[in-house]
Amino acid sequence: MKKFFSLLAVCLLLNITLQAQELRAPAYPIITHNPYLSIWSFGDKLNESNTKHWTGTDHALIGMVKVDGKVYRFLGQEAVSYKTVLPASDEVSYNFSYTESEPAAGWMNPAFDDSKWKTGAAPFGHDKGPVKTNWDSNNLWARRTFTLDDPNLDKLVLKINYDDNVEVYLNGEEVYRHTGWTDKLQHIPLKDAFAKKLKKGKNVLAIHVANTAGGSWLDAGLATIEKSKEQAAILAAKQTAVKLNATQTIYQFTCGAVDVTATFTSPLLMQNLDLLARPVSYVSVQAKSNDKATHDVQLYLGASTDIAVNSPEQKVTTEKYTANNLSILKAGTQEQPLLQKKGDNVRIDWGYMYVAVPTAAKSLQYIAPVANALAPFTASAKVTVPEVKQGQSLMLNTIVPLGKVGSKAVEQVMLLGYDELFSVQYFRQNLKPWWKKGEGATIEKELAKAAADYKKVIKQCEDFDKQMYQDALKAGGKAYADLCALAYRQAIAAHTLVESPQGEILFLSKENFSNGSINTVDVTYPSAPLFLVYNPDLMKGMLNGIFYYSESGQWKKPFPAHDLGTYPVANGQTYGEDMPVEEAGNMIILTQAIAAAEGNAAYANKHWETLTTWAEYLKQSGFDPANQLSTDDFAGHLARNANLSVKAIVALACYGKLAGALGKGDVEKQYIALAKDMAQKWMPLAADGDHYTLAFEQKGTWSQKYNLVWDKILNLHIFPESVRKKEMAFYLTKQHKFGLPLDSRKTYTKSDWILWTATLADNDADFKALVEPVWDYANETQSRVPISDWHETTDANVLNFRARSVVGGYFIKLLDAKLNK
Repeated sequence: MKKFFSLLAVCLLLNITLQAQELRAPAYPIITHNPYLSIWSFGDKLNESNTKHWTGTDHALIGMVKVDGKVYRFLGQEAVSYKTVLPASDEVSYNFSYTESEPAAGWMNPAFDDSKWKTGAAPFGHDKGPVKTNWDSNNLWARRTFTLDDPNLDKLVLKINYDDNVEVYLNGEEVYRHTGWTDKLQHIPLKDAFAKKLKKGKNVLAIHVANTAGGSWLDAGLATIEKSKEQAAILAAKQTAVKLNATQTIYQFTCGAVDVTATFTSPLLMQNLDLLARPVSYVSVQAKSNDKATHDVQLYLGASTDIAVNSPEQKVTTEKYTANNLSILKAGTQEQPLLQKKGDNVRIDWGYMYVAVPTAAKSLQYIAPVANALAPFTASAKVTVPEVKQGQSLMLNTIVPLGKVGSKAVEQVMLLGYDELFSVQYFRQNLKPWWKKGEGATIEKELAKAAADYKKVIKQCEDFDKQMYQDALKAGGKAYADLCALAYRQAIAAHTLVESPQGEILFLSKENFSNGSINTVDVTYPSAPLFLVYNPDLMKGMLNGIFYYSESGQWKKPFPAHDLGTYPVANGQTYGEDMPVEEAGNMIILTQAIAAAEGNAAYANKHWETLTTWAEYLKQSGFDPANQLSTDDFAGHLARNANLSVKAIVALACYGKLAGALGKGDVEKQYIALAKDMAQKWMPLAADGDHYTLAFEQKGTWSQKYNLVWDKILNLHIFPESVRKKEMAFYLTKQHKFGLPLDSRKTYTKSDWILWTATLADNDADFKALVEPVWDYANETQSRVPISDWHETTDANVLNFRARSVVGGYFIKLLDAKLNK
C-alpha cells in the first residue's frame, strides 16, 4: 500500500510539474507587424544568436547595458566585422578563368595551366539581371589567381554564394565542400591550417560548382574576422527567464549587480485598426539593482540597416534628426525599388526603417559601420565615431544614460518602426499602408503617437494578453492556451492592412515559405478562427479582394480564384492550378461564419449573386470531387476526396443558412435538404468499419475530417453526431508522439488541422489528447524557426512552411466557445 501511495505521489508531482512547465517556443517574436517587418529570436536565449527576419536572414538588433564600466550583452550578438582579403563582386568587379567542360586532373593546383580557359566577370549565374557571366550548363570549374604581400592571416573566412553543390580549393587543398545551395553571400570560417596554405605572391582560389536543378550561381572571395579588444571584453548577460504572451515577449537577465528586464511589445490589438496598423513596436528595458547598492548604468541599442534591404550588399542612405520630441535614426536603400521584388524568400528594400527615443532621454545617437558601432559604448575612454551617411550593413546606434540605478527599476523605452511608403499593388494600383490613408499622415507622427500612448497601450496589451490566455485556458486547457499565445502575433503579422480603391478593408496574407502568394483563399480558410473571434471586419478584409476579383469580371470562372498574385503584387492569380471545390467551399463557409459572428447576413447579401454562382458550382461538382488539389496541395492530387466532399456539403448548408437569414426561405429549405441528402450518401461511400476513408471506396485508408468542425461550430446539424464520434475514437488510436498524421499516406501532419479535428471532440479529455502532442512538437522541435504548421509526427522535424498565418486556426476552440456560449 505504501508503494502505491508513493507511486501516486510521484505521478501527481509529475503532472503538476508538466502543468507548470513553460512552453519553449521554436522561435520568439520580437518585432512583428507584417511580412516585411517581422523580426524573431531563433533560439532559447536572446543573446546567443542574431535576431532574424522570419526567412532566416539576419535582421540584427543588439542590446547591451554597461554596469559600473562592465558591458553585458542581453540582445543579439555583436556583429562580426570582416576585413577583405580577396573581394567578392559586392565590393569590386573581378574575373574568373573558367570552363564548363571537365578539366584535366590537378585543375585546382596553382601550377595548372588555365590559359585556354575562358575569362568571365563574376557573379556567374542564370539570372540575367544581376549576373555578369551567364551560366546555364550543369558544371562550372573556375579559378581565381590573386597576389598577397602578407600571407600571415588569422581567422580566415570564405565569402561565397553558390548554387548548387560546391567544392572549394585554396592553393590545391580542399577547404570547403557542401551539397546544397545558398541564396546570398555567406561567411564560412576556415580551419587555421588552411590559412597557412597562403603564401606571399601568387595564390589560387579554385571552385567547382555542380548545377543539379533550378538556378545556378557563383561568387566568391576571402576575408578575415576582426574583433576589437573592447568586443572581446563584452560579457553575456545571464538570461533567467522568458515569457511569451500574445502581444509581448519578456526576457529577464542578470547583469552583474543589476537585473534587466527587456520587453518587446508589438501592440497588435485587432479591435483598434489604427493601432493594429501602426508600424511601431516598443523595446522597453528596465534595470534595477540586485545587491541593494546603486550602480551607474548605461543602455545601448543597435539596429542593423539590413532590416531595410533584401540583401546585405545593397547600399543604404541614413539620416539623424529630431521631430516631435523624438531623436530619430532613419535608413533605407539608395535605389528604393518600390514594389519591384515579389516572391517568397524576399525582404523589403524600399521604404525606411526608424529607431526613435524621446529627446528627454538625453541619448547619444550615431550611425556607423559594423566595425566601429560599439566603440563609443564599450570603450573606457570617450570615442567619437565619424558620421556615416551611406554604405552597406551599417548600424543605427542609440546610447541612453540610465544614471544611478538602485532597487527601484529605471525604465527606458525605444521605438522601432518602418514606413513602407506603399504596401502592395492591387490590380495595378499601388496602395499605401492603412495608417497613411488619412491626410497628412507621416511616420514621425505615428512614432510620436506611439511614444505618447505608451503607458495606455501597454496596459491594453497586458489586459488583452491576460484575458486571451484565461479564455483559452478555460476553453481548452494550458497546452491549448500556450499554443494560442504562440500563434497570435505570427498569424496577424503574416498580413498587411490596406484600404482598397473602393474604400474596403483589405487584410492580405502572404503565403510564407509556401509559394509567396498573396491573399490565398486556402490560407485564409485555416487562418480564419483568430479573426472571427476578435474582429470579423478583418475576416471580411481577407475575403473582399477575392469577391472583387470575380465581381469585377476579371476572374470569370464559376468558382473563386486561388489567390490574387504573388506578394506584394495582387494583380490576379499566379498559382498554376485552380482548386475549384476547395476555394468555393472556403468562401461560402467563411461568409456564413462572419454572419454567425456578427449576428446578421448583411455581408452575404452584398455578395449574394457571387455566392449563388459558387453554390451552384458545388451543387454540381462538390459532392464527389474530381481529381484535383485541395488546401493540402503538398500531398498531391486526389480524386473522390472524402474530406473535400465534407467541405462542399457543409458549404451548401451554409449557403442555405445564409439564404434563410436573408428571408429566402425556399432557397434555405432546398439547400439544407440537399446538404443532408448528400451527407447520407457520403456515409456509405466513405465507410470503412470503425472510421471513414481518405477517398470514397478506398478501403484501408483514413484522413482527418477537419472540415466537419463547421457542422458543429455553426450548428448546421447536417451530419449525424455518430460520424464525429466514430472519427474521434479512431483518431485516438492513430497518434504518434508529436501528433495525429494528416492521413494514412504519410506520417507528417498539419498542426492547424489537428486543432480543428480536436474541436470535434465532445469532451475535454479527447480534445486535450489530440492537442497536447502538438504542444510537445512546439516545445521539442529542433527546427528553430517561427512555428511551422507542417511537421513530422514521429520526430517533430519541420518539412517546410514557417511563420504562416494559418496558425490563426489554433483559435478554433475559442471560436466554438464564442459562438456557442
